[in-house]
Amino acid sequence: MTEVLLVEDDPAARQGLELALRRLGYGVRPAETGEAALNALVEGAADVVVLDVMLPGLDGFEVCRRLRRSSDVPVIMLTARSDDFDIVGGLEAGADDYVVKPVEPRVLDARIRAVLRRLARAGSPAETYGELVIDRASLIVRRAGREVSLTPIELRLLLVLSGSPRQVFSREQLLELVWEHDYLGESRLVDACVQRLRAKIEADTSEPRYIQTVRGFGYRFGPV
Repeated sequence: MTEVLLVEDDPAARQGLELALRRLGYGVRPAETGEAALNALVEGAADVVVLDVMLPGLDGFEVCRRLRRSSDVPVIMLTARSDDFDIVGGLEAGADDYVVKPVEPRVLDARIRAVLRRLARAGSPAETYGELVIDRASLIVRRAGREVSLTPIELRLLLVLSGSPRQVFSREQLLELVWEHDYLGESRLVDACVQRLRAKIEADTSEPRYIQTVRGFGYRFGPV
């Protein structure tokens, strides 16, 4: 059974989502605050975290940032409708995806299944590109001999781009291939993930060697 850590301070919203997720077959561990969520992850593992942005004490952004220091568990942010600040802030903090409120349980179910599918996928043996080594079988990435800690969505993005070196992918293509849903105009989702990925695998993010921007078109892997 997939275990979901549901972090939501509003009792009605939390109870409604918990009931809906349980009916869909998930195990649910509810938390009312950011502090409680971090403690819950220390006490026991979760397969995915559904994290509200607006929380008392530590907000969702800070919880996600702290979580990313020690865990690669997928994080789906719950954000206010049409609030760009929430969306961009969550992605920059390390979230893998987001869902706007009010939350439709079937939509959340689809997003959870999508991030878990991306996490579970593996492929061919290790590939070496200069200092960067991508092991598709173990899903381990190393740069200059050191393992790089990537979130599931960052790893999926790297696997898609490196799977077709030098091919230019539009943001729309990457949304479909990496996130598995079609957001018209949601280029910020791709751009925020690219920025985070570059910070982890590039020696100089101002002159990226691996994830390159093709102005007016999108991104490509290499040349390296």
